[in-house]
Amino acid sequence: MVTSMLKGRVFIVDDEEHVRKTVSLALKQGGYDVLEAADGEEAIATIQSYPTGFPVHAIICDMDLPKVNGKDLIAFIRATLPSVPVIVLTGHPDVQSAASLFKQGVVDYLIKPSQAQTLLDAVRRAIGEQAVFE
Repeated sequence: MVTSMLKGRVFIVDDEEHVRKTVSLALKQGGYDVLEAADGEEAIATIQSYPTGFPVHAIICDMDLPKVNGKDLIAFIRATLPSVPVIVLTGHPDVQSAASLFKQGVVDYLIKPSQAQTLLDAVRRAIGEQAVFE
């Protein structure tokens, strides 16, 4: 049981700064702590900088990322953080891509721009589902 008012920590990976800031603001207003990365390479470095385990409850990931794309980043996350739910947030929806991502364990697939409430609902569901497995 968490005694603080925080509902959890969410890692946002998106190369568009205004998207990161908008999502971050919505999550912070919803009671979440937020970490950010601007590309897949930075996201991997951030995850690897925590040798005892990356302390997040959910990850929101764009697909069109520089350096390491979203598909490869999600494969890395699934391999290193199998219990952390991943939510895709993309400006370029693709039904085939979405289907294969769900097979990889992605828990939600949101289209930009996403409403704050839609994001919060997706994160709440993802973290709620995660708690069942712990």
